[in-house]
Amino acid sequence: MRSAVDLNCDLGESFGAWSMGADEAVLGQVSSANVACGFHAGDPRVMHGTVQAALARGVAVGAHPSLPDLQGFGRRVMHISPQEAYDLVLYQTGALAAFCHAQGGRLRHVKPHGALYNMAARDAALAAAIAHAVRDFDSSLVLFGLAGSELVRAGRAAGLEVANEVFADRTYQRDGSLTARAQPNAVIHSVEDALAQVEGMLVEGRVSAVDGTRVAVEPDTICVHGDQPGAVEFARELRALLAKLGVTVRAPSPST
Repeated sequence: MRSAVDLNCDLGESFGAWSMGADEAVLGQVSSANVACGFHAGDPRVMHGTVQAALARGVAVGAHPSLPDLQGFGRRVMHISPQEAYDLVLYQTGALAAFCHAQGGRLRHVKPHGALYNMAARDAALAAAIAHAVRDFDSSLVLFGLAGSELVRAGRAAGLEVANEVFADRTYQRDGSLTARAQPNAVIHSVEDALAQVEGMLVEGRVSAVDGTRVAVEPDTICVHGDQPGAVEFARELRALLAKLGVTVRAPSPST
């Protein structure tokens, strides 16, 4: 049984005249914010405002770097080299860190977005490139990755603090990967089912895959998707569940 866990949410995904998510309301329920860096969503104004709002609420700020795919929201696979991955992550992390620094805050973690995240979960070379980019920028940062994935292993190998991430509203395959969003059963829409999945991960350290296989997971941080319908209400329900289980909500502590 876990005594503490982080709740993270992908935020700052509006840009230009387009608005997405209820960021202000969600910030009141989570302990970490993964802020889009302009490649899949977000823009300089939105990055500034999202960092400002998170810091004001005492929410840990992280960079959420993506493949350069604004039209596809960073969810389309691109065949990139490890060097390209390194450069993409370094560039975007530096940009988000600048907004933190300018407002008297500190960047706390990095979590790749979308297709880049899923690619790095299974591609060791890509994962190593991402981990090295984070380490080279700031070795005190925490690297978020899918629980038990190549990205988590690469982060540890690079000497970084890591946070194994689990998902309340996504289904799993027997190898511990997430079900592809193109599949009809990729997202859990029932609040009760999502809460039951979280409870199982926290209490038993396991999650049921779509084929019934029980997969071991290490839930350091739980993702709440801010762009899902009813995200704020679900986050409140999740906080209530954690309180009932006696689990403290807090952001991972970066190295000093």
